[in-house]
Amino acid sequence: MLTFLSKIFGPHRAVSIYAFLKTWGLLVVAVVGTISIATALLVLNDSGEHEHEAFMTVAVLSATPINGDLRNGVIASVRLPDGSATSITSTEGAVSQTVGTSACIEKRVFVESGEARYRFKLPRHCEANQ
Repeated sequence: MLTFLSKIFGPHRAVSIYAFLKTWGLLVVAVVGTISIATALLVLNDSGEHEHEAFMTVAVLSATPINGDLRNGVIASVRLPDGSATSITSTEGAVSQTVGTSACIEKRVFVESGEARYRFKLPRHCEANQ
């Protein structure tokens, strides 16, 4: 490999390039490979488009303020209308401070997969639907 690099870059630069590749080459290849695979997965995955399905008021099973302060956000377990429970995280202070024994959530459904996702919303969204 050193003779090949010498023909392209000259003997002095070839030694520097060879030393760099011996020490850092594997790491550089690994980082570039990881970034390439992650980018390919994101591009080949569905577009992530979702549709709003409903606003609903749900019961809160437990709520934990992030860093001990609701202004930083909240991690809450909620009971969905179908009876299952899920955990929802919000880092928006205004929305997090409205989470009590009940909370307003938005149900969004991904277009291609049909998978449902939930997020906290301000109570005025749920009040407008009642």
